[in-house]
Amino acid sequence: MTIMDTAAVRAHHDEQGIHVTGPGWRMTVAPDGLTALLYGREDAAHPVHPVLLQLHPALDRTDLSDETTAVEPPRLEFEEGPPGAGRPVVTVSRRSTAWPAARTRVVCGPRGPEFTWTVEGSGALRASRLFAVRAALGGRGGGLRPSGHDWATLFTPNPGPPRRLTRTSGESATIAACGDARPGRGHWFFTPAPLAFALTGTPVADDVEPERADAADGWCQLGVGAPVDALTFTRLTYEPSDGGFHLTLDHEGHTRVAGTYSTPSVLVSPGHRDPYEALRAHHDWLTERGWSARPVTAPGERPAWWSEPMFCGWGAQMARARDTGLSAPQLSSRTEYDAHLALLEKHELIPGTVVIDDKWQREYGRRQPDEQRWPDLRAWIGERHARGQRVLLWWRAWAHEGVPDAWCVRTADGAPVALDPEHPAARDHLADTVRYMLSPEGLDADGLKIDFTADTPTGESLRHHGDGWGIALLHRYLGVMYRAAKQAKPDALVITHTPHPAFADVTDMIRLNDMLRLDDPDPYAPVVPQMRQRAAVASAGCPELPVDTDDWCAPDLEQWRAYNAMKDELGVPALYVTDQVDRTGEPLEEVDYAALRRLWARWRTAQGHAARRGSD
Repeated sequence: MTIMDTAAVRAHHDEQGIHVTGPGWRMTVAPDGLTALLYGREDAAHPVHPVLLQLHPALDRTDLSDETTAVEPPRLEFEEGPPGAGRPVVTVSRRSTAWPAARTRVVCGPRGPEFTWTVEGSGALRASRLFAVRAALGGRGGGLRPSGHDWATLFTPNPGPPRRLTRTSGESATIAACGDARPGRGHWFFTPAPLAFALTGTPVADDVEPERADAADGWCQLGVGAPVDALTFTRLTYEPSDGGFHLTLDHEGHTRVAGTYSTPSVLVSPGHRDPYEALRAHHDWLTERGWSARPVTAPGERPAWWSEPMFCGWGAQMARARDTGLSAPQLSSRTEYDAHLALLEKHELIPGTVVIDDKWQREYGRRQPDEQRWPDLRAWIGERHARGQRVLLWWRAWAHEGVPDAWCVRTADGAPVALDPEHPAARDHLADTVRYMLSPEGLDADGLKIDFTADTPTGESLRHHGDGWGIALLHRYLGVMYRAAKQAKPDALVITHTPHPAFADVTDMIRLNDMLRLDDPDPYAPVVPQMRQRAAVASAGCPELPVDTDDWCAPDLEQWRAYNAMKDELGVPALYVTDQVDRTGEPLEEVDYAALRRLWARWRTAQGHAARRGSD
């Protein structure tokens, strides 16, 4: 019998398998090398049902499914290091129909077991199904075998329908770089969110804020991590089955194996107090591994103006569209914005930052303003600067309107889908566009509100330059824009809705995004709990970045008031309306303007102390 005792993890091997015990968890790997039983925190009052983990994956190629035909017994080894410090490592090899060599490696640390799957050979990955083996072992039980669990409740950091803060463990959940409001694709609010789910055996009502739930057995985190350039998949999906689950990474044929390939790692970490603690632990794990990013501008060095209350005109444009019958983008104009800002000033509300929203330019993919609606935009921005205000320009990520088709990700038929940031000419065009928008020689704006990151291209037949795809490709796209913005104006503010820890180096502020979808079956679900949840996710994923609270689209005046009353608890107060709630047409009253004045004064007073510690 082999016994090893590290500072936090013990392991031994006997005829019953490999047994590993860490702080708050223990695991037994079966002697046949097929499965492992993982237990969380245990005591007499709260017995814990184990999670049955399938040790082997199905890493399917576009031309061949990955079936496992044989598995070797597991091996226990220890990482090199000082005596008693090496972590236990379990390795299991298997025979695959798709890969000449394949193995599972489990590194057992204090946080829990960390799984990585490696194959050798060549081919294009369609999908990685993790914790689900496709068994072709002979006898009974052939086909896809998911892992087993006794969880009741699932938390995903990618917001779903407003009323539902959690869901049952029998429902699927997706964290992705793509999505939209179509059925089954509503995972576009954070693109991407932290790649970590949390599950508990305690049933939690879906309208209960999860940190308030009494989950006696704690929450188990399933967290995916790798260097951001290795996140070459569009979606991470928790796939439920009858008493089972597995995780799927959708590579869509754009991850090519030539030699040795290892999947992103998955940390299974039991015993967290609530989902947000699990997300903070996920961030810490990524940081330990060098897989998170630090903000380019440290918190103590942020320009004071970044924290100023902001006005974004989109909600006011939508209200005017309701009144005029014009489309909201047609109402992004100098005349309209002057009227909006004058009305706010009449009520003694002067935002420090103004966001010019969709659509200030002639074509989404280019930098030229629409001169009919925004004559001499540079002069208008200069006028706002003279009044002590800053101006951000809205940008539609991936837009290709006005861009040559050859610079785009394209369909098999050659139709453009999205600007390709790995095409040299497209990359130069994107960088030049941003520099023109922000430089004093160009429009002299002060930053960017980048929207529609959920339009990240997806599809197996799509054609593109380079080796990036999915989350990795989105990071590269934003990296081009971010670096160009800082070159043009070092104090430029870049706002995105990408709270994944690896994206902290391509954004300065996390926007909480729209507070509801207009096609929701229950549009009057409470706003405050969902926005509080999003802010908690953003703070856990990117703890050093400030939050843009957003303000659109409030279901009605009552809920708009409730959210405005507590925005300064979450982040920088953002205002999108001027005289009415655009969804219902309910007019703002003097009490509403007074409440806004109090909110902005309260926020500015609190930030004034911090601003003196930073720079202006």
